[in-house]
Amino acid sequence: MDGSVEDGGTVSASRPLRKLGFLTIGLFDEADPRRGHESTLEIIELGERLGFDSAWLRHRHLQYGISSPVAVLAAASQRTSRIELGTAVIPLGWENPLRLAEDLATVDLLSGGRLNPGVSVGPPMHYDSVKAALYPDTADAEDFGFERVRRLLGFVRGERAGEFSGTEGFEVFSDRVQPQSPGLGGRMWYGGGSLRSARWAAENGMNFLTSSVVKAEGETTGAVDFAAVQLSHIREFRAHHPEGEKARVSQGLVVIPTDSATPEQRAKYEAYAAKRLPRTAAPQGPGRMLFAPDLVGTSAEIAARLRAHVAFREVDEVAFALPFTFEHEDYVQILTDVATRLGPELGWRAAG
Repeated sequence: MDGSVEDGGTVSASRPLRKLGFLTIGLFDEADPRRGHESTLEIIELGERLGFDSAWLRHRHLQYGISSPVAVLAAASQRTSRIELGTAVIPLGWENPLRLAEDLATVDLLSGGRLNPGVSVGPPMHYDSVKAALYPDTADAEDFGFERVRRLLGFVRGERAGEFSGTEGFEVFSDRVQPQSPGLGGRMWYGGGSLRSARWAAENGMNFLTSSVVKAEGETTGAVDFAAVQLSHIREFRAHHPEGEKARVSQGLVVIPTDSATPEQRAKYEAYAAKRLPRTAAPQGPGRMLFAPDLVGTSAEIAARLRAHVAFREVDEVAFALPFTFEHEDYVQILTDVATRLGPELGWRAAG
């Protein structure tokens, strides 16, 4: 599975790990949602103290996870000073691109230019059950394809959003989204798992988020190697991006170091990974989605597995995903081990 041999038959060295990030879903108890959101903010604060370069939030609607990551990151921006803040990812099927552009620019300014918005396309999950509430008059006319991203990019980058600008009475109007945040347009990410999405993101000057789920394309029989599929997406992206090999790619695998874990924590982590392992054996469903195994072990063991992963060897940024269902103290232990043990094993140096 680790795919340690390149096409030519020789092993290539990993790039030094330049940016270390983490991703969390921000689960909460329905009876006490504030506590869950506060836990997420405390984890982001811890990440900054540990020297992480970035913290990313998942996005969940009509579930018990963060439904408004941009709002949570606005709060995080006032409790941190250095760490970059990202979304991985905002599903644009739930969003109005113009309104989202306003929110993103506002939070980017409040954070001092630290926002890294990641987005994706596609119809909302369980669309038939929510479309009457979400789009009561336009449900069958909504476009959930790449054009929705292109509109968002245009508004963030200063394209006209209205036909009128000037003064009306005592009020001044702009024909562009306000505020405009310089530099935000270059920090937009696309979360993709297919060759098509990788190429589209590149051609539109976005950065690329690749996760622990990819689409197995062009394979009909035999085993499918996750790392090789992910590598093909990274190379497709860089082949079509104006910046070529310098184009930014971040990899997000589930990584659980156990160096300082208690015996009870290690048992929990190993049981979690074992329960999820069967889905990694073959592509799943009509979309042929392929899942990466979770990496559990000491930092030295995980580093060895990552260095043997052909896709990891071509990135110098990561946003390791925290498991969905663990406790706050588990996340503290995992992040501490990632920053103090796994990161240095991979050549990373903590930010000051």
